[in-house]
Amino acid sequence: MTGAPPGQGTGSRGRGTGTRDGRGTDTPFAARRLRSLAAGTLRNAPMATARRQVPGGPGDHAQEHCDLCSAPLEAGHRHLVTADTAALMCACRACSLLFEQTDDGHHRFRLVPVERTPLTGPALPEHVWAGLSVPVDLAFFTVSGASGGVTAAYPSPLGLMRSEVAPGSWARVTGCLPALVTLRPDVSALLVDRVHSPHRYWLVPVDDCYRLAALVRAHWKGLNGGPEVWQRVDGFFGALATDSVHQPEEASWVSP
Repeated sequence: MTGAPPGQGTGSRGRGTGTRDGRGTDTPFAARRLRSLAAGTLRNAPMATARRQVPGGPGDHAQEHCDLCSAPLEAGHRHLVTADTAALMCACRACSLLFEQTDDGHHRFRLVPVERTPLTGPALPEHVWAGLSVPVDLAFFTVSGASGGVTAAYPSPLGLMRSEVAPGSWARVTGCLPALVTLRPDVSALLVDRVHSPHRYWLVPVDDCYRLAALVRAHWKGLNGGPEVWQRVDGFFGALATDSVHQPEEASWVSP
């Protein structure tokens, strides 16, 4: 399979398995902005309409709040995932610490980790990748803690597309990538870049994947995305290696 950029093959030429990401309608407001950016449902919205306002503050500046306790959020705040809906929530430092101490996999809210791990070794064989039925070469995969099912998601100019992965196909992937035994359901993802060479495979927090999806949607131009979007995708993976995903030029719209 050639390095077809995300968005190619998701229309009439696609395999028909992708669906628009319609989840998140019950997601708290602040985190819903990130999912909306990734899904393509929040287009050209001014930042003032996507954040809670602080009346009477210095210049009436916009301020985001914790989705649990409404405390003001700091830059680089953590996220939680709801186990039943996989909705993303913003969390202040106090709430993050609370769920970090109680994250045993049995609570409704699960703390998104911060660890990012590159997977080294041979790339997935072409037949193994083809068995996933993902029509593009930039995608991420998550495991449901409730059902054990695996979902593939891939960015496109129309938003985040999703398809279910057959259990046998995923078993072949885990056979090639043994480190996937450490993939945490709901909160971590296998992120794959087969657009660039060499191919890159990472275990990342799931919120990183939504940042990447938002980046693709925001910078896509024309039929193939244009050179800028692929340079930015390449830069995103470079930032993973240096633990600096929140790049200044993206922070105003990428961060939740």
